[in-house]
Amino acid sequence: MKLFQRLGLHTLFFNTKDKRLATSIKMITGRKPLNLSLYRLALTPAGLGEETHKGFRISNERLEFLGDAVLGTVIAEYLFKKFPYRDEGFLTETRSKLVNRETLNEVGIKIGLKKTLEQVIDSRQFIGNKSLYGDILEAFLGAVYLDRGYHFTKKLISQRILIHMDLEEMISTVSNYKSKIIEWSQKESKQIEYKVLQINGNQRYKEFVVELTVNGDSVAQGKGPTKKKAEQEASKNACETLHITI
Repeated sequence: MKLFQRLGLHTLFFNTKDKRLATSIKMITGRKPLNLSLYRLALTPAGLGEETHKGFRISNERLEFLGDAVLGTVIAEYLFKKFPYRDEGFLTETRSKLVNRETLNEVGIKIGLKKTLEQVIDSRQFIGNKSLYGDILEAFLGAVYLDRGYHFTKKLISQRILIHMDLEEMISTVSNYKSKIIEWSQKESKQIEYKVLQINGNQRYKEFVVELTVNGDSVAQGKGPTKKKAEQEASKNACETLHITI
């Protein structure tokens, strides 16, 4: 069977519906699927899943779990190599922006998962949640990983997923917490001030500890290798404390 799959002979046994689905998957991944059932499962949200006699609902949730882990790993490596001098906080925050549900939803639609899902749903009535295509994208990547392996999936994410993510805009959002605080303070007529509380370390490595006060009251603190980065960290923490939307 595996030899049939590698040679593409298994597609000879596809019915019309399977051939159409396999073609859609090839449009997204660049290759025809070796195991079509994996992708069909990835395109089966919980609301469409059928329950087995043992009470287990067959849906894409397990593949979603796997795809989420693979996507997070690939993006973490990408950011690690792209920004060799940025700290862990920046890398974590940027990755979080790249893999949030709103971003993944948009990417899922752009690469064609909406149309592909419609093929699987056919005439069945189904109402998905707000993160439907983001969830399906992760499940789809989980299917690709099991079908083609890690290196193929990594290449797919690098060449066909990341191009739909506006990294520069997300970095600007990540790095702009101080501007958000200043904007908020002007709107709310609040007086803000950044105070350097401590400078730890030595000449080779310094750690600044900065406190952000609002109308004289301490709201948040931040740490960083420079005063500017410590202020950004304090601003980020203040945004969370004050419930300021980023």
